[in-house]
Amino acid sequence: MGEGPAAASAEIDYEAVFRAGQAPTVLLTPDFVIAAVNDVFLRLSGHRRENLVGRGFFDVFPPSPDEPGREGAGILRTSLEQVLTTRRRDFVPLQRYDVEAADRPGVFEERYWSTINTPISGPDGEVRWIVLRTEDVTEFVRALRRSGATGEQEAGTDTLTMQLQTLNEQLRRAHREQRETTSALCETIERQRRLVCDASHDLRNPITGLLTELEVALSEPGVDLRRILRNLLRDAERLNDIVADLLDLARLDSVAHEDQRLLDLAEFVAGEVGRRTPRADILTRLDPGVRVRVPAIRLARLLGNLLANAERHARTTIEIVVTADPPDAVLEVLDDGPGIPPEDLEQVFERCYRSMDARVRDPGGAGLGLSIARKIAEEYGGSLHAAEHKGGARLVLRLPLAPDDAAEQAPRQ
Repeated sequence: MGEGPAAASAEIDYEAVFRAGQAPTVLLTPDFVIAAVNDVFLRLSGHRRENLVGRGFFDVFPPSPDEPGREGAGILRTSLEQVLTTRRRDFVPLQRYDVEAADRPGVFEERYWSTINTPISGPDGEVRWIVLRTEDVTEFVRALRRSGATGEQEAGTDTLTMQLQTLNEQLRRAHREQRETTSALCETIERQRRLVCDASHDLRNPITGLLTELEVALSEPGVDLRRILRNLLRDAERLNDIVADLLDLARLDSVAHEDQRLLDLAEFVAGEVGRRTPRADILTRLDPGVRVRVPAIRLARLLGNLLANAERHARTTIEIVVTADPPDAVLEVLDDGPGIPPEDLEQVFERCYRSMDARVRDPGGAGLGLSIARKIAEEYGGSLHAAEHKGGARLVLRLPLAPDDAAEQAPRQ
């Protein structure tokens, strides 16, 4: 017993391993205080361990007053701060960071370094330590200088150093942007995956209804064919609505735009309401002369979705209001239904979101209507939100007034 790999690993002296490491290494706290250094770093810096441990790194190694721009310390500090923020390893391939001679206070030696800063996290996920592992590449830079004896070539080496530092910062920025882009893509893919799953579920209901009715018609003699045909028609209409919603989302997610037209919002609303067979009484208060510039087919879809939502929830009455509130045209759709809880005022616009009340009133709904309506509004410079309203729901659409109206309308008091 006790002779296996676990017992062997328990006997490892990790402090001895750290101190014997071949690369100069410093262990820092999150406030950049030196917690430990290995033997190679001590030989390289010329300091004693007791003179380093417990002191701030930038107190022990301050920037040289003669270093051009004193950028070395700034670059290193930026790298360490980035490690704390991102919890990821960061590379500083080449930097000039002059070091004060341990035995000659105030005298700085020109030094060039290649550094890797690595975070070590604690049980809570926060960075507990930073391992600063560096290589002194001063001799390499000097060798480059010795390859040519002119001051012009030495200046060229310094320029190369600065270019490498700039390139390193550009690489870090590009890596950061790539991570952000990847995260956004993953979020989009997940949103599309959820949409496909939800749409598949919603499509299954009417398809199941169609199959059931067809099986009944084929298997049962003397069945009421007109009743079955009515049920088939209802399920086919539901399929058509869901497919239309999905096509709308696909169009809105693309970059294509339809031709915009100058529309009188009051006349447009009156025409659309007149074409519907409403399930509740519709009252209107429509101010004339409120004009917007949007494609009629997109505005009809937006208004239709708002009215369909109101019809699902209204008990007896729906109200539509059109007014001008420069620089916007405002269209409100109100109903006397159960209303929207304050905590759901924003959530109702999420794709495939449906409240419990909506699922009871219309089990076959897809929950895409308000999401589509908001996206249409935003595509043409507007907004759509749900406002608190006693005695029902209140959806408020704002679209930019057409330019001629924006100049002529007086602000409302």
